[in-house]
Amino acid sequence: MAFIKKSPDVALTEASTADSSESQRVSERDFAGLIDQLDDADPSIRRWAARDLLAYPASTGALVARLKREDDRSVREFILTSLTRLGDDIAVAGLVEWLRSEDAVMRNEAIEAMKALPDEVAPIMGGLLADADPDVRIMAVNVLESLRHPHVEAWLIDVIDNDSVINVCGTAVDLLGEVGSPSARASLLRLRERFPGEPYIRFATDLALKRIGEV
Repeated sequence: MAFIKKSPDVALTEASTADSSESQRVSERDFAGLIDQLDDADPSIRRWAARDLLAYPASTGALVARLKREDDRSVREFILTSLTRLGDDIAVAGLVEWLRSEDAVMRNEAIEAMKALPDEVAPIMGGLLADADPDVRIMAVNVLESLRHPHVEAWLIDVIDNDSVINVCGTAVDLLGEVGSPSARASLLRLRERFPGEPYIRFATDLALKRIGEV
């Protein structure tokens, strides 16, 4: 088959299109330019902007605002990465709001992002574990799974001592079986007494007690 050479105009157009995202990134790296690019119609330009705004701590408000309306998952990943690395109060508040999304994918994205911010998330963890929505409380326990914070066991013990929802307590017990110490024994026994007719609570507490060496 004969090789058909593209006309100079076509080749120039394709090269220009291929280089557009990179040229935008190079030529408009100032704060105002990157903020504007967060609203660009091209997802690749939005991704570069979200990545490059990491150099500007004052960008968290704009990143959170963009996250709320971003429908491209790859762009959201870049935004979340920048937010977790910036990690200020605005970023954390935005992640908490994302945690309340009706979209399961978005909730999981928030959980994974918050796991990367143990020191920043710690001050609000008590509020999340006492949230009026039991689903938020369960997701907060899921955040604790990888939070690597010295108060994780104390937070979990507080949950099984005070939460009235079986699913929340069950999630907390499962994690206590992995990270708990003998200090959790009394609370685990009390939980079993609070829900005597729930087979899963009985099973989960027995397993947790066995794992922490208190059976």
